[in-house]
Amino acid sequence: MKLLPESFYRRLVTRIQTALDAERLDGLLLLDVPNVIYASGFFHVPSERPLGFYIPRSGEPAFFVPLLEQENVAHTWVKDIRTYFEYPGETHPVEWMVAESGAARLGIDALSHEVFRRLGENVVLSPIVEQMRWVKEPEEIAFIEKASSYADYCLEYIRDHAAGIISDGGTELDILRACVSATAAKMKAEVGEIFKLRGGSVVGTVHSGPRAALPHGAPIERRPQPGEPMIAGIGASVGGYHAESGATFIVGDPRGDQMRCLHAAAACDAAAVRALRPGETCARVNEAALGVLRDYGLGDAIRHRIGHGMGLQGHEGPWLAPGDQTLLVPGMVFSNEPGIYRPGVDGYRTINSMLVTEGAARVTSRFLEQHPPEARIIAL
Repeated sequence: MKLLPESFYRRLVTRIQTALDAERLDGLLLLDVPNVIYASGFFHVPSERPLGFYIPRSGEPAFFVPLLEQENVAHTWVKDIRTYFEYPGETHPVEWMVAESGAARLGIDALSHEVFRRLGENVVLSPIVEQMRWVKEPEEIAFIEKASSYADYCLEYIRDHAAGIISDGGTELDILRACVSATAAKMKAEVGEIFKLRGGSVVGTVHSGPRAALPHGAPIERRPQPGEPMIAGIGASVGGYHAESGATFIVGDPRGDQMRCLHAAAACDAAAVRALRPGETCARVNEAALGVLRDYGLGDAIRHRIGHGMGLQGHEGPWLAPGDQTLLVPGMVFSNEPGIYRPGVDGYRTINSMLVTEGAARVTSRFLEQHPPEARIIAL
C-alpha cells in the first residue's frame, strides 16, 4: 500500500474551500494536528511550537511552521511555506499566522482561550474540517479495512498461542508482547513503512480475572488462571488510519455464567450493527445496543457507551453515546464495544469496527464473526 497521493489532498482542499465560501470565511487556519494531517498529509508529532496549515477561500494553501520544521514540510506537495523563528516569541506564533493569512474573516479550528482573546472579532472558531473527517473517503476506508485485518490477526495469534504461553508460566504482558511483535512483523512485511506513521502500528491490552472488570485495564505481570475471562483489545493503524478488534477469551473450562455473558455481548454487538443505518442518530444506536445487555439483566454491569468514531484518531467524533444526536451517513466508521464489568469478580468486552453504508452496516473486523463464543476458549 502507498500513502495517499497529492490528488487526494487537493480534492479535500477544494471541498474545504467550497465550505468556506458557504460560511463566508476568507480562509481557514488549521492548528489541530489531526486536522492538519487530514487536509495536507503532513504526518508529524506536535510540540509546543504551533504548526498551521492555511487554506484560503481560493488559491493555493500554505504552511505556517516553526523554522526547524522547514525541511520536513518541504517534502510535502505544498509549495508555499512560511516560517517563524521560535516559540513563544515576541509575537505569539498564532497571532503571526493570522496576520500572515491576510484574511479579513478567518476561521480557526482550535485555540486556547488566552490566544482567542487576543485575535479580535474577525476570527471565529470553525468545525468544518473536524466534521468533514467524520465521513471517510474511499481511500481512507481502504486503510481502515486493512488496519482491521491486522487487529484481527493479533487476536488470532492470541487464540493460537496463549495456551502455550500461559502453560509456560507466561503473564498478560508476555501474551501482549508476543502478539504485538508478531503482528508488527507481518505489517512491516506487507505494507512497508507506512504502517509506522504517527507512532505504533499495533497496540493493545490483555487483562484477566477480576482485573477484567477494569474497562481500561492495563496488562501486568500476572498469569491468567484457569476458569478466568481474559480480555484482549487491539488497535491497529495503517497509513495513519485506525481500526480495532477485541475479544474476551475464557482460560480453561468455562464456569458459572461466563458463556452467558459472552452470548450477551454478542447479542449486544449484533444489535448495534443492525441499528447502524443512515438517518439514525448516534444516541439511538447506543440505546439499541445497550438495551440488549439490560434485557439480559446486566444493566448494572454497563460502564460505558457502545462506541466511538475512528479515523486518523483512535477515538474521534461522533460518538455512539447518550446525548450525541448526530445523524449517521454512509462513510462514518465506529467501534462497537459491548462491555460487561463486575468489580472484584470479572469482566467481558468485545470490539468490532463497523462502517455505515447505504444499507446494512459493514463490519470491517472479522474475528468475532469467525470465532463465536464457543471458539474463544483457551484450552490448557
